[in-house]
Amino acid sequence: MQSTTYTQAVLDSHLVLRRQLKWLAVETVLLAVCFYRPLLDLLDFTLHDKLFSYIPLIPLISAYLIWTDRKKFTTEVCPSRIGAALAFCAGAGVVLLWWLGTRAGWEIESQDYIALMTLSFLCFFWGACLALPGWKILRDAAFPIAFLIFAVPMPSAWVDGIETFFQYTSAFAAEMFFAVARTSCLRDGLQLNLPGFSLIVAPECSGIHSTLVLFITSLLAAYMFLRSASSRLILALSILPLAILRNGFRIFVIGELCVHVSPTMIDSPIHRKGGPIFFALSLIPLFLLLVFLRKRDFNELKGFPKQARLK
Repeated sequence: MQSTTYTQAVLDSHLVLRRQLKWLAVETVLLAVCFYRPLLDLLDFTLHDKLFSYIPLIPLISAYLIWTDRKKFTTEVCPSRIGAALAFCAGAGVVLLWWLGTRAGWEIESQDYIALMTLSFLCFFWGACLALPGWKILRDAAFPIAFLIFAVPMPSAWVDGIETFFQYTSAFAAEMFFAVARTSCLRDGLQLNLPGFSLIVAPECSGIHSTLVLFITSLLAAYMFLRSASSRLILALSILPLAILRNGFRIFVIGELCVHVSPTMIDSPIHRKGGPIFFALSLIPLFLLLVFLRKRDFNELKGFPKQARLK
């Protein structure tokens, strides 16, 4: 009797969840209709902007992660009215901020407008998720749902600040590589004065696109292959020094070629189109760190009592 009651309760929860997911799909379509113009602008922007060309993949990755982990999610529907209201207010607040800014004569750049509208759309979508499937399912799918934030382009001021940071840190790292190689190098800000040749670390040399892609890759790898929060944090934080060293090493290689081969190497394919090569090289230490952290997590899990592991 108890088994029959339990089975019926499970079936009922599945039916309720399926109905809520259908309503979520309908509400998502309605949101897309309301935001169709900003979403089309976002798609056109990503097709013509190299830095954010990865954005169309973000919803697909989130959907894939949810689909592959769907059996691990609870089927209990627990709507959160307060959470949904806060998310809806945040989405409306972003739109209101843009409207008031434009009314006050704020000349917003296209990239910033798209970022604000995409963020507003996501807030409304998260609110719908909280209002329909509920917070317990959102808790189980926290990473795929939060991962959607990468579909929002960074504001232009952030991009400029990050580029400047990587320019100076990469120039410093390159100077250290030249010192190790015993190549004379006098750095003046972003200019590296080498024997018979000078390099200027331009914004294009900041590697912000590859660094952002590498960071997103590290988060995905941490979610899929690591278990402890400390290991995931270590892998994500390793991207910053890894990106600086990669950029510095690339500048160092180009500088060495210009000094010891020919100054015309500054226009060679290794400079103009060599980014993917150095990006691939940066994946090697990232992969080794991932293997080490995964092994550490496995050893820690082996040390737990069997009862604790089952929990």
